[in-house]
Amino acid sequence: MSSHNLDLSGSKKRKRGERVFRFKTFGENGYPVGFVASSFRENVKALLEYGHLESTLCNSATGIKSWSFHLQLHRNAPVHLVLFVVEEPIEASLNRHCKQCQYVGWGQHMVCNKKYHFVLPSTDTMVAAACLTNCKVAGGNNNYDDIPAVKSSSLNLLELEGHIMHGVFHSNGFGHLLCVNGAETGSDLPGHQILEFWDRLCTGLRARKVSLNDVSQKKGMELRLIHGVAYSEPWFGRWGYKFGRGTFCVTQQMYQSAIEALQGMPLCLLIHHLADITCNQLGHDISLIFSRYHTLSDHSLVTLGDLFHFMLELKSRLPTDDQNSCIDSYNPGMLVETSCRWSPKRVEMASRVIVEALKRAHFRWVSRQEVRDAARSYIGDTGLLDFVLKSLGNQIVGNYLVRRSLNPVTKVLEYCLEDLSNVSPNQDGNVMTNSRVKGWYKISRFQLMKDMFYLYKYILKDQKLSTGTTTGIFSAIPMAVRIILDSKYLVKDYCGELPHVKLELGPEGKSNLYCTVMLRNSTQVLDYNKMINNNKLLLPPYECVTLKNNATINDLRLEVERNFKEIYWGLKSFVVETIANLSIDAKGTDMVFGLVEVGGKIVLEGSNKGMRGGGLGLVRELEGPILECGSGNCIVDCPCGAKDDDGERMVCCDICEVWQHTLCVRIPNNEQVPHIFICNRCEREIVLLPSP
Repeated sequence: MSSHNLDLSGSKKRKRGERVFRFKTFGENGYPVGFVASSFRENVKALLEYGHLESTLCNSATGIKSWSFHLQLHRNAPVHLVLFVVEEPIEASLNRHCKQCQYVGWGQHMVCNKKYHFVLPSTDTMVAAACLTNCKVAGGNNNYDDIPAVKSSSLNLLELEGHIMHGVFHSNGFGHLLCVNGAETGSDLPGHQILEFWDRLCTGLRARKVSLNDVSQKKGMELRLIHGVAYSEPWFGRWGYKFGRGTFCVTQQMYQSAIEALQGMPLCLLIHHLADITCNQLGHDISLIFSRYHTLSDHSLVTLGDLFHFMLELKSRLPTDDQNSCIDSYNPGMLVETSCRWSPKRVEMASRVIVEALKRAHFRWVSRQEVRDAARSYIGDTGLLDFVLKSLGNQIVGNYLVRRSLNPVTKVLEYCLEDLSNVSPNQDGNVMTNSRVKGWYKISRFQLMKDMFYLYKYILKDQKLSTGTTTGIFSAIPMAVRIILDSKYLVKDYCGELPHVKLELGPEGKSNLYCTVMLRNSTQVLDYNKMINNNKLLLPPYECVTLKNNATINDLRLEVERNFKEIYWGLKSFVVETIANLSIDAKGTDMVFGLVEVGGKIVLEGSNKGMRGGGLGLVRELEGPILECGSGNCIVDCPCGAKDDDGERMVCCDICEVWQHTLCVRIPNNEQVPHIFICNRCEREIVLLPSP
């Protein structure tokens, strides 16, 4: 295999010829490929040239192909992940229409010819993936029915559940992040590393827009609610995902108002309110939690948003611990290993020198380098200083506790001193904290998460707040919580309306146009220029078309037909007839760039071959199957205002056959949908019918 055109600086050859790429840089521009094309489909083709074709996951009958990339998790550890990329043609799809597109509001998009699935299998699903990859079926006699994850020969990797990550792209560049399973579900990768990996892929491949359904949880708490109150955005907002679409007709303005209502809830009034409507013990417990974090904070915590923001920021600086870790588990003194080359006396002396250096910092956080430089004036052995600094984290020296933490902003290791002079030892020799001592060492991660869950449960989720006794500003809490939880479809726009293009001029000179198409409506005369300018036409996304500077209108037509036939299933026989938004009637031999500005937006009108002149009926007949929303036979008309499927559970009236949300017709989620259901409208009409 020739390797002169490969970037080998970050990959190593495996014994069977496959390459191993670094997980933390995979997807960056130039690694493993330079993503220079303007369209997603061209970039994904370039990426797949570096993958290993998995013959056992390919199906020549259906056209499904699969590639794998081996990713090295750590530079000095033999731990690898496998990224599978599966190319799924529309002919092989079990469901031609994409439910995720319908739920997020992209139902008017055309069905694409291909989907590309990017899958990081988990430990469990890797068993099935390995079986599918490595087991060759000889003569059709092998039977995998006994393997839970592989039940039939038609099963492929896409049908498995529980992956670390599963994302899918349509060939037009729109995509969906279907699942992320981080450390909370037992994965070796934390969620933020998975999202960074996915974000690099989307950026490198030139994705247009990507959606996700935010149902992430932490210790039983909905993250979109916790992070919304603390940071005014969901957890995925760190990577640019924003409100895309709400269920039950929730709008972005409603979402923003709900966030502001919860964030601005005064803590002092909230304590008295909870004491009035709940038992005294509950009000007392919440008051203690408020007081605890007021004591730890350097600034006043006035609102609910202030409190949750401080708690999450504090959590990021606390060391990872287990349920029992707290100040009581710290030993008064530093443990010196028996294999240590320095005597305990020298280690103790170096520790006290470092403590004195920290005391001169007046109990503020100091970087490791600053502490080391200050201590070198007294200790010349830098190896000893490095050893002590490494061992001093959360250790007690004399009357001081040495705190160590990674600064979340600068990513620099910092040290701080806590005065324990007001703390008295107990009978076991361990340290007992005094309520007047201010310091983070009094709080463990476990205690903080326990406090946060308590607030989450009794302030944000407790049904008592929705009772008739709740009045004033507190009556808005249950409704605001419901709106935030219903705002779970998030979208990130990676390239805006038009793809970014870096054009290299050839010897003949080339220029770009942005083109889209529309099917001809032969029964009406429409002002296309006016409709396009007013965004009243639902058109496929603009594609960048590169033409020679001397290209003609006929060249433009051929290039547009080629591009859109390659992308969309419903345009396989599409033929361009006219340019809809051109003021003059252009001839096929006219020069393109004499009529259109470079970088201009062009809408070309045409029809599918063999259907031209068929009238509006044929166009409408064609629109149903070729759009992601399907044929539109199901009618949605819910009391909340919803007119299409948003992914929430629905029930159909047995008389009018109109669908409505079960919650909107007072059927709780924990109850089954009745076998026979009649909507309120039909019930009223039945009542009004004259009796025989």
